[in-house]
Amino acid sequence: VQLQASGGGLVQPGGSLRLSCVASGSFYSINVMGWYRQAPGNSREYVATITSGGSTNYADSVKGRFTISRDNVKDTVYLQMDNLKPEDTAIYYCYAHVVRYSGWSANVEWGQGTLVTVSS
Repeated sequence: VQLQASGGGLVQPGGSLRLSCVASGSFYSINVMGWYRQAPGNSREYVATITSGGSTNYADSVKGRFTISRDNVKDTVYLQMDNLKPEDTAIYYCYAHVVRYSGWSANVEWGQGTLVTVSS
């Protein structure tokens, strides 16, 4: 199973970006999908999650500005980031709880990360 994240880049404060992360390979199902981020010199921090049923949860720092969504047919999770701030600058990592075979427990898989830089 591989997770491929994309969509990062340089954006001015107040701008928007949309991150995508697609899962590929052989697996039975994906439960939770989500995003973490890691700013330079900081530990990785939670951003948002979404269940297979569409329930969402957000870190307080991004509530009202970021929106997580997913396409279960395409095995893809998205992160729409609006009103970006310089403190949102970080490498954004997607993850997924992947069930490889029916009846098995889920394993956590991580994407390679995509860099978001918010600067004027």
